[in-house]
Amino acid sequence: MNLLKNILLWALIISSFLGYYFIMYELSRNQFYPLIGIIVGLFIIYWLLHNFWDEKVLLIIGLGVLFRLLVLFAFPNLSDDVFRFVWDGRLNVIGENPFLHMPSWYLESKNKILGLNHELYSQLNSNEYYTVYPPILQYIFASSVWLFPNDIYSSAIVMKCFIFLAECGSIAILLKLFKQFTINAKYIAIYALNPLVIIELTGNAHFEGLMIFFLLLTVWLLAKKKIILSAVAMSFAICTKLLPLMFLPFLIKRLGLKTSVLYFGSIALLTSLFFAPFFYEEIFLNFFQSIDLYFRKFEFNASIFYIVRWLGFCAKGWNIIQTVGPVMSIIVAFIILFIAFREKIVTTKSLLQKMSIALLLYFGMATIIHPWYVTTLVAFTAFWKWRFPLVWSLLIPLSYFAYSHSNYYENLWLIAIEYLAIPIFAFYEWKKGWHEE
Repeated sequence: MNLLKNILLWALIISSFLGYYFIMYELSRNQFYPLIGIIVGLFIIYWLLHNFWDEKVLLIIGLGVLFRLLVLFAFPNLSDDVFRFVWDGRLNVIGENPFLHMPSWYLESKNKILGLNHELYSQLNSNEYYTVYPPILQYIFASSVWLFPNDIYSSAIVMKCFIFLAECGSIAILLKLFKQFTINAKYIAIYALNPLVIIELTGNAHFEGLMIFFLLLTVWLLAKKKIILSAVAMSFAICTKLLPLMFLPFLIKRLGLKTSVLYFGSIALLTSLFFAPFFYEEIFLNFFQSIDLYFRKFEFNASIFYIVRWLGFCAKGWNIIQTVGPVMSIIVAFIILFIAFREKIVTTKSLLQKMSIALLLYFGMATIIHPWYVTTLVAFTAFWKWRFPLVWSLLIPLSYFAYSHSNYYENLWLIAIEYLAIPIFAFYEWKKGWHEE
């Protein structure tokens, strides 16, 4: 019986390696059906491996690291964001401020710069927008391009190495937090072996991996009462992605008013220092103009917004995103502030739970939800007993259907399946009593 079990176990492991290999090295994002088929297979194996290695934590971690090493050397094939990373990096290396001009500005004859050519420009998905990538990422882009000035592939691999190291760090900190909060270490499999996390972070070079590391580090340092170091980690998280700003209200009650002043002051000072090398009169206008456009123009794989948009078409006859997008984000901000103000349980462990709630609110009201956004939610899932975010991590790759046609369109039936399954499974969990601590 043990022999048969071991054979099956190795078959699952080898199948996983083959699945990650084909997704990252052989497929592109427009090959929807084979892509989804392999992802579903990887998620089935993900569930089976968790059952096989219930208590073998080191084996789970080792396998998670090996999967990430396998995808590390693949060029990101499910996202074209990497080309903007290289574009910004090349600007940084030659001393140009990446926040100052749109890419289209450099294509004019009088503004041409070596390395910023039509070939790279044609692969950008944001050539008419100012960059939205904060300073930490700009430093990473610059170092990657400095090492390989004329090689996009090698620059991309250097960027992915930063993410790979951050992911290893996240796994290590998760284990420390599990020990701190007396959570069974076996739940490291939730993050370490999750196919969406492996594919979208180390695989496709999305820097949510770096942000997750800094957020987990923030919470761990806070649990250890290292307040200033926690503030430093939070500043790093904010300067990687702006998303962690929404978590700041939950810290006030946990720190107290006096300590909050010191904590937030430290964040403000360090964040200002990170932005200082890029400071220019128009920078913040340009930066926030792109963020404003994010809420007013871009839409992809949304949930509540698509319902509101449909109602807008019925009432007005046109897409009301320019009005509704910012309004929905403001509503989320007020709800988060209300939850933080009314919060009764203010432990460090409950902080991660409240951060999960904030993410769910934000994602629920957002106009655009890419698959890699959900990886942060997966990282926090082990700290409460809800598991429906893992169902979302399985279903959100359905959004890749939009890229399977040259004229680009979303299948709203697939989006409906994605977003109906989440509350159904959450209700099932509630009925089973899994929500109880």
